[in-house]
Amino acid sequence: MIKAVPLARGAAYGAAAAAFGYAAVSLYWAAGGTAGLSTVGGTAQTMARSGGAAADAVIAVIVLLKTAGGLLALAMVMPWGQRLPRRALSVAGLAGSALLIFYGAVEVAGEALAETGAIRPSAPDWTALRWHLALWDPW
Repeated sequence: MIKAVPLARGAAYGAAAAAFGYAAVSLYWAAGGTAGLSTVGGTAQTMARSGGAAADAVIAVIVLLKTAGGLLALAMVMPWGQRLPRRALSVAGLAGSALLIFYGAVEVAGEALAETGAIRPSAPDWTALRWHLALWDPW
């Protein structure tokens, strides 16, 4: 195994579990499942409910990206990750982390402002907004 401090190894496994979990949920919705779909709202909910080739393609790309994120996290601490170029792996990990942290912070800040009444969304889906604020976006 790659020598990683226990905290880093735990973080990598946690990130992989979250990524694979999110990929599994997206795959479930892609297969036609509807449980929990109202928690995402917006375009994602509309696409998953409508189906069709375009929706299937978008959801497939989303599932692949989430799966790739999980594999990237594992590559940081698993023996097979040593076969990958270290610099490229580090840059991909840092870039992915920075992107997700920025995205989550912006989304959570906007949702918190809407939830507190500081801003008023034009057509709020309060159920989806609260699920995004509490679960989807902080992760």
